Amino acid sequence: MRKAILLTALLLSTSMGLAACGRSPLTRGVTGGLLGAGGGALIGGATGVGAGTGALVGGGVGAGTGALTAH
Repeated sequence: MRKAILLTALLLSTSMGLAACGRSPLTRGVTGGLLGAGGGALIGGATGVGAGTGALVGGGVGAGTGALTAH
């Protein structure tokens, strides 16, 4: 359980850092959404929640974070 929490924190912090890549809020939102969906699918599959559910949650969080970050 602790390993899953650490992995989740690592993937979320990495995706949030990379979500700021881009010149406009739209590109940052798309990039963040894609990275979040990938990370969420990995975490969801590893924790038993399901890759699809993890991808939906991670994509939403990543897209929102990317779109709201300032360049």
